[in-house]
Amino acid sequence: MITVKLYLVMILNLYLTSEQSQSKKNFYFHKIRLHVESPETLVSGVQGSNATLPCHYRYEPALSTPRRTRVKWFWQPVSGEGQERDVMVAIGTRHRSYGDFKGRVRLRRSAPGDASLVINPLQSDDTGRYRCEIIDGLEDESVTVHLKFRGMVFPYHSSRGRYLMNFHEAKEACEKQDAHLATFEQLYASWEDGLDWCNAGWLMDGTAQYPVVLPREACGGTDLAPGVRSYGIRDKSLDRFDAFCFTSTIRGEVYFLQHHIKLNFTEALEACQSDGARIAKVGQLYAAWRFVGLDQCDAGWLADGSVRYPIIQPRMNCGTSGPGVRSLGFPPKHLKHGVYCYKVHW
Repeated sequence: MITVKLYLVMILNLYLTSEQSQSKKNFYFHKIRLHVESPETLVSGVQGSNATLPCHYRYEPALSTPRRTRVKWFWQPVSGEGQERDVMVAIGTRHRSYGDFKGRVRLRRSAPGDASLVINPLQSDDTGRYRCEIIDGLEDESVTVHLKFRGMVFPYHSSRGRYLMNFHEAKEACEKQDAHLATFEQLYASWEDGLDWCNAGWLMDGTAQYPVVLPREACGGTDLAPGVRSYGIRDKSLDRFDAFCFTSTIRGEVYFLQHHIKLNFTEALEACQSDGARIAKVGQLYAAWRFVGLDQCDAGWLADGSVRYPIIQPRMNCGTSGPGVRSLGFPPKHLKHGVYCYKVHW
């Protein structure tokens, strides 16, 4: 039998629970909520230019007096591996940037609540996942924006021959050609655009892969469907492959130097310098072919000692297999060819 005392305790608990529930409802109803949003969660940029990663915050209902907020941006590489790294933090007009982003980032602040991040200039390693976090002392919210480069992938091998570079050598080789190792996403997009290459190359994630549009015996057999074939994760020091490099839009001009005679490699270097330029790199030639439409049926030296030429409209004596950058390999440097120069536009 329930005693009178116990009954009164139960009634009191029910009353208090009801009051607390109603209090919570009233508190939530009157609470000012912080919203952090981005109209674009995927931003494309080009190396050497600038990019704006949108981030906006607002309160609902609107504040009668502004709160002191802290804006913080974080970055994580495309692979998603490793912890987030600080990009910048800002409180009011005071801000601080970190690491490789130092001096290259700022907040746009075009309107109240605009915490968009401006990066200028974009560097080859800037692609990845960016998180915008707003903290006002009472609560914090964040939104994520992904940055990728517009560009193209090209295959590259050592001047000593094929399948001779470990991961670190492949990464360095791409960087020397004004490019960087491609990501899987970049290689896949290039495969969708028609890149067909039967030699495996390193990618940024440490895998070795190659894109096949037309299945054939020499590229894994005719029984396999078109796609990006993978050797999986490889030993970065011991295993050796070619490389897939990614290049983005260039800031300068690539051109075939009109010269009265053909040149050996040393003469080609000097000729570009005399013209106020420098000899072009492989990545720069590919970018000029892809983004500027450079079409030149003349083989010319490049900085790595290779001889190539870009074709937009295939024609007799210029290769008829379709558009592309034709390669004559790495001939002896005493042989005579033309030269492609690169002139920077500031």
